[in-house]
Amino acid sequence: MWLDFAKMNGAGNDFILIDNRDLRVRLNAEQVARLCHRQRGIGADGLVLLIPSASGRADWAWDFYNSDGSVAEMCGNASRCFARFIQRLTGAQGRITFETGAGIITAVLSDGQVTVSLTSPRDLQLDQQITVAGVPRTVHSLNTGVPHAVLFVEDADRAMIQTWGSEIRHHPHFSPKGTNANFVEVLPGQGIRVRTYERGVEGETLACGTGVTASALISARVHRLKPPVRVRVQNGDWLQVDFQEAQGGFSDVRLTGPAEFVFEGRIEVV
Repeated sequence: MWLDFAKMNGAGNDFILIDNRDLRVRLNAEQVARLCHRQRGIGADGLVLLIPSASGRADWAWDFYNSDGSVAEMCGNASRCFARFIQRLTGAQGRITFETGAGIITAVLSDGQVTVSLTSPRDLQLDQQITVAGVPRTVHSLNTGVPHAVLFVEDADRAMIQTWGSEIRHHPHFSPKGTNANFVEVLPGQGIRVRTYERGVEGETLACGTGVTASALISARVHRLKPPVRVRVQNGDWLQVDFQEAQGGFSDVRLTGPAEFVFEGRIEVV
């Protein structure tokens, strides 16, 4: 089977996007992992299939897979790329809606930037004590479509992302499904620096949209940052998280950042 694809990235978080509006494409976990493999395939942090909306409540829908072939409910950077992919295929302008495993996402495209209105965050928990690298540490957690843990650090560049990230991701406190792990440095002004160890990728990515969002919201609660919060990710890009705080929670959460086409091609899938 030959597949036409587009390779895109959102702040360095890269994805394979495939038009499956006719529902002819069927990929198993092994095939997805091979396509995402950086030596044997195209190379990506995840793969997205464009499909019709089954419920009719949105313009479109997606099937989203992590690079290991597992299914994921939501990805903020992929959402922005997906919106631009839909625009290129269909000519849609302005506002686009699509169904994800976490709910319906609304995207607005303007001048190369894409703003996605995310589903309402849930399960905020502050000041949780867990042991990481043999030392008790304070983490905070929030589900922004997928679960995220946040650990504040003095210097994100020196954080032990691979070792500590893996330990937090698999920590019994977050069992059975585990969590994504974010290491956050608060910057002067209304900004933060975020590095993320992603579940399903099992390593650090250059950016994680839902992780950026969780980090910004938790920073607002813990460090009193005011919206919009600017976030610098690992590849050097800046994203912006806007939101409203009400009744101990968050609403009207929006993530803004770039979404870029890298190249297009055709690949054989066996």
